[in-house]
Amino acid sequence: MIEVKDLIPKYSEELIQNRIRELGEQISKDYKNEDLICVCVLKGAVTFFTDLVRNIDNKNLMIDFLRASSYGSGISSSTVVKILKDTELDVSGKHVLFVEDVIDSGITMHHIMQMFKDRNAKSVKLCALIDKKERREVDIKIDYPGFVLDKGFIVGYGLDLADRYRQLTAIYEAVVEEH
Repeated sequence: MIEVKDLIPKYSEELIQNRIRELGEQISKDYKNEDLICVCVLKGAVTFFTDLVRNIDNKNLMIDFLRASSYGSGISSSTVVKILKDTELDVSGKHVLFVEDVIDSGITMHHIMQMFKDRNAKSVKLCALIDKKERREVDIKIDYPGFVLDKGFIVGYGLDLADRYRQLTAIYEAVVEEH
């Protein structure tokens, strides 16, 4: 069992909201008057996604949701990605922007993005609140990064530990102890 001993402030609510405004402005410029489907990767990205799409100025913006899980086979290095909830909108000929909370290994998101390229999306790009580069196992480009985190386990603003702490308005580094 993992117990949280302390929460150390990492990114304040003000800092997060300022960065989201910047990301929204850039995305608005990049997709001006284009059909854009923003896809929220559930569950962790919900808070970030909601605030981000409110900051995107595009009358052709559509939203959709996707939930995936990945797991290793235990005896090999292969990872299986399973889609638990697929999108409902037709992405063919449209720009798709995935909105994710954290990209660490990148394996799951890499698989998902390839899947949507195969569905003939006009473009497939990625926006992530947190980029954990040191954990990367595949080459994946985050087109719209929020913050780069070198190390540490973080919670808050949609990020969880055993489905807890998502409701916090800022992001904290969780000091944990395993029992």
